[in-house]
Amino acid sequence: MDMAGVREGSRVLEIGSGWGSALMRAAQRGAHVTSVTLSHEQRALAQERVNAAGLSERVDLRIQDYRDVTGEFDAIISIEMIEAVGEEFWPTYFAAIDSLLAPGGRAAIQSIIIGHEDLVATRKSQSWITKYVFPGGTLPSIRGVSDVLREHTALHIGRDLSFGRHYAATLLRWRETFLANWDDIAQHGFDERFRRMWVFYLAYCEAGFRAQHINVHQLQLVRD
Repeated sequence: MDMAGVREGSRVLEIGSGWGSALMRAAQRGAHVTSVTLSHEQRALAQERVNAAGLSERVDLRIQDYRDVTGEFDAIISIEMIEAVGEEFWPTYFAAIDSLLAPGGRAAIQSIIIGHEDLVATRKSQSWITKYVFPGGTLPSIRGVSDVLREHTALHIGRDLSFGRHYAATLLRWRETFLANWDDIAQHGFDERFRRMWVFYLAYCEAGFRAQHINVHQLQLVRD
């Protein structure tokens, strides 16, 4: 919120609603928020949370592709959406942010980041993650983002905050909570194969952050 300059009266666009936490924080600051997602399930729960918090007058939750959004926004936020876009669509993604950002506005994106050499080495291969968890997904590198910004937008990275070790601790807590609640989860029809897959996934990602093979960054995007 701070990196994007979200404050009372800000016109905010969120690309990728998730389950509604970020858009609610923006609305609680007094901003007017437009949030777009392609997930009907996420929109339904996010809308339920918005209504329960009494924020519905400040939030417009839409089932809409970010490429179809029109208008002008003082702040644009997008949390771990770019990983699912695919490298070939990074120019489109950042060009959309550039075109929707008002003069003097700021954007802030959060992304899991990989080293540029690793991006180049693995871009044509398939990993366990891309096969079972994020089909079509690609982790960007800082250099990759900077190159696309320079070639396709008037934006550049103004601030860069990384916090991979904190994400490792978060993943450990997710895994512990998942296992502690497994008996309840299993009652909803999830089998042992599902349990093993998610334990492996969460541990695999935690190890990646602890080994600094991957990191997580919040990037502020600004114009000169």
